[in-house]
Amino acid sequence: MLTMDSFFDLSDCPFADLFNGCVYPWEPLKKLKDHMTLYTTPAFQHLCLADGVPLPSPYIFLNGKLRNARECIISYGDITRGGLTVWENGQILEGASVIMAGAVLMGRNINIGKGVLIESGALIKAPAIIGDYSEIRQGAYLRGHCLIGRRCVVGHTTECKHSIFFNDAKAGHFAYLGDSILGNNVNLGAGTKCANLRFLPGNVVVKTPVGSLDSGLRKLGAIMGDNTQTGCNAVTSPGTLMKPDCILMPNTTAAAGLYMQKTVIR
Repeated sequence: MLTMDSFFDLSDCPFADLFNGCVYPWEPLKKLKDHMTLYTTPAFQHLCLADGVPLPSPYIFLNGKLRNARECIISYGDITRGGLTVWENGQILEGASVIMAGAVLMGRNINIGKGVLIESGALIKAPAIIGDYSEIRQGAYLRGHCLIGRRCVVGHTTECKHSIFFNDAKAGHFAYLGDSILGNNVNLGAGTKCANLRFLPGNVVVKTPVGSLDSGLRKLGAIMGDNTQTGCNAVTSPGTLMKPDCILMPNTTAAAGLYMQKTVIR
């Protein structure tokens, strides 16, 4: 009922080893900090970088090196479809990622893949991993220990901390994700909030049809299985688990507990 494969397809997951040995789907969150320590490195080394200071000009990241992009021509196509294109001296720089002027990086252990776009005004705290062809939009706030898969979107004024995005997960507008996991192809409607802290002291308890389970976590947001969607201004209570293909309707609060596959929460 609460196995990993009942929530997520791990066959193309770039960080599948994080789930090894986990019994319940929230347990990867317990291992996330150690995983980030192991798999992030000081990728950005450049004299222009200073913690908390907006970048003065656009930069490209290619083959492990960061360099100024003032002399480059950049085409901002559909990022998640590989549409970011960078030319330098008439040649396309295959796989180049772009960090726009005005983005803020705090800490060096921020790793990004190919074809990534980080827009002006985004603030990223280390450690963070951002997979290939993902987009971090203007005003996004990654508060640390964010693990973002391929072709993902962290959107305008979306705040994310200690959370995991599987491939193609999108939180496009005005969302909050704390201590949460979004499965493959999950889409959050504008204004979705995943609450992660109970009013009362103690760990978050996960309610299931066969009884309640202590998550062992003081903070636990939502676990959303593959292809789950939320409508605009939806809210999940701490300890909300939604199996694949669920729909949380607009302006609806999901009570804590387990929702079976294809549930429509109204």
